[in-house]
Amino acid sequence: MSNTLTLRLSEDLLKRLREKSRRTGLPVGKVVREFVEAGLSDEGNQQVWKKYAGTIKGGPRDLSSRKGFSRG
Repeated sequence: MSNTLTLRLSEDLLKRLREKSRRTGLPVGKVVREFVEAGLSDEGNQQVWKKYAGTIKGGPRDLSSRKGFSRG
């Protein structure tokens, strides 16, 4: 690795980053690189929809229990 990037982090963000490093046993730089790679990958960008999963309200709990939706 020959490229260096300098970031200014808030105290809270640095604390959370160090905690993640401690929990995973990885150096802080490695944790940051993994997050950057995940954020730039196609797979990482496709997971944005997951925060909306299960957020529709007002419908039936189980569509299989509603008459008319089964054609069998």
